[in-house]
Amino acid sequence: MTYTITDLANEFDITHRTLRFYEEKGLIEPERKGQTRFYSKRDRARLKLILRGREVGLTLYEIRQILDLYQSGGSCEEQNRLAVSFFQKRLGAAKAQRAQVDHQIDQLEEACERLSGNAIVASRPRHEEQALRTGTH
Repeated sequence: MTYTITDLANEFDITHRTLRFYEEKGLIEPERKGQTRFYSKRDRARLKLILRGREVGLTLYEIRQILDLYQSGGSCEEQNRLAVSFFQKRLGAAKAQRAQVDHQIDQLEEACERLSGNAIVASRPRHEEQALRTGTH
C-alpha cells in the first residue's frame, strides 16, 4: 500500500512542506515517479514516530538515532532503551520547566493580590498638629 503526500498530510494534519522537510533530512524516503512522491507503510510508520517524538520535545537528531537503530537491524530492546534514555532526559527538562512556570504563576498571583487594591496600604499623611521630633528638642 502506498500513500500520496496529500494522504499523509491530511491523516496527520501537517503540511506538504513538513513532509518534504522530513524527506530532505533523510528521515523518510518516499519513492518518486517524476514529481510525484509515493510513501510506503514504512514511511508512514516512521512519520508517526517522528511526529510523536517532536510532540514530546525530542530533537530531530535524537529521533534519527532511534529510527537508525531500527534500520540498522538493532533490536527492539536497544531501540526502546535508547528511546527511554531520551524520554527521561526530556522528562527532567520538562519538569524543571514546569517548576519554573509554577514559580512564575505564584509570583504573578501574589503581585495581582498585592496590586488589586485590597492589600495596598498607603502610607498615612502626618497630622499637622503632630510635631516632628528631631532629637534636638
